[in-house]
Amino acid sequence: MSAPGTFDHIAKREEGLQRKLTAGQMSMIAIGGAIGTGLFLGSKFAIGLAGPSVILSYVISGFITLLLMGCLAEMTVTHPTSGSFGTYAEHYVSPLAGYLVRYSYWICIVMGVGTEVTAIADYMQFWFAGVPPWIWIVVFPAMLIGVNAWSVKAFGSVEYWFSATKVAALAGFVLLGGYLVWGTGNPDFGIRHLTEHGGFFPKGLWGMWVAVVLSIFSYLSVEMIAVAAGEAERPVESVKKAFRATLARLVVFYLLSLLVILTIVPWDRIEAGGSPFVTVMQALRIPYAAGILNFVVIIAALSAMNSMLYITTRMMFSLARGGDAPARFGKLSRNGVPINALLLSTIGMALAAVVYVLFPERAFTLMVSLSMFGAMFTWMMIFVTHYFFRRHHDRVGGPRPAFQMAFFPAGTLLGAGLMFAVLVTTAFTEVFRMTLVFGVPVLALLVVAFRVTRRGRPA
Repeated sequence: MSAPGTFDHIAKREEGLQRKLTAGQMSMIAIGGAIGTGLFLGSKFAIGLAGPSVILSYVISGFITLLLMGCLAEMTVTHPTSGSFGTYAEHYVSPLAGYLVRYSYWICIVMGVGTEVTAIADYMQFWFAGVPPWIWIVVFPAMLIGVNAWSVKAFGSVEYWFSATKVAALAGFVLLGGYLVWGTGNPDFGIRHLTEHGGFFPKGLWGMWVAVVLSIFSYLSVEMIAVAAGEAERPVESVKKAFRATLARLVVFYLLSLLVILTIVPWDRIEAGGSPFVTVMQALRIPYAAGILNFVVIIAALSAMNSMLYITTRMMFSLARGGDAPARFGKLSRNGVPINALLLSTIGMALAAVVYVLFPERAFTLMVSLSMFGAMFTWMMIFVTHYFFRRHHDRVGGPRPAFQMAFFPAGTLLGAGLMFAVLVTTAFTEVFRMTLVFGVPVLALLVVAFRVTRRGRPA
């Protein structure tokens, strides 16, 4: 293990990015990444795996997310850099750990961009069933690449309005659904849907636990706020506000949305449709509501893709500035954007186009499986890194961080253990078996690459 000294040398090598993001934009960036395809489309697959008990699946993953954000907030207010949890792992655990975290996460989010692209192609079939889906895989990403290439301020502004649209739509959905279920007395809706059609656990406790895998994917991207701290106007203040606001909104929207969906439409009908939100609107027969919500779902996917492009670009920038990727990916444009890193990070879109053409029926779940390993490994390593971080600061003393996670070390170790358990679970499922089949060899290759490229450099 490396002996942590000062973090200043890491912060210095990542200088040059422009601090233009406000606290409000940072909150929306995190929400933009997390309220996307994982909720609007992925929830359908989670419901299919667990039935009504998917609510517990999201409670479990929400609890893990709560622990994760506590760990991240404490480290981020101490070291607000774009390399974020990757540089924390490098500094407090070991250079190899930092290398693995950043590359695993970069691969994961690049693949995640692909899941959003394939989802958009599916959504557009609602209006344009005769148009080849690959066209949308080309058109929409080109627009977002332009936004990200312009400046971080342009990215933050676009993402703010994307996310605001999603938040407003979800709030309206929850209020309307809640009124129809509990305010009208309509016998077609109600809590009974949670226990009929096979009971609350129609796929057993195992089905509920497997659905945690997909629900974790839904919460994925809340960690983006830690990376965005490297370009925040007032990082410490912005991070504290954004973490609290983001977590509260996510838990409320996810759990209330799922409750509304499951009390309006039986879970076994949801599994057979497209986005559960659109299915609910079609069941309610509200004029134009399904089309409006489909538009919102597309905005949600675009928002998540926009955030993911931003985050992969900054992670590759951090790798380049640390000497673990070609130096050209660490160069900035006049507007402070790592253009070369951005262009490299678009390869997930190209992969998504190929996967969609070859496996149109399985494109989304396949891209999720490929993306999942990097996400889970990164989350697990964030907990591990926080343990080393706190042990180091408790040992050397000094001023307390502006934010400190409660229940250390129990909360940190519990989070790491839960993430390890979820990761191992993928090996025993048919849907997510590709997660470890893809992820473990990639991790092994990264270890080899690290040893080769670091030969002759200090450990």
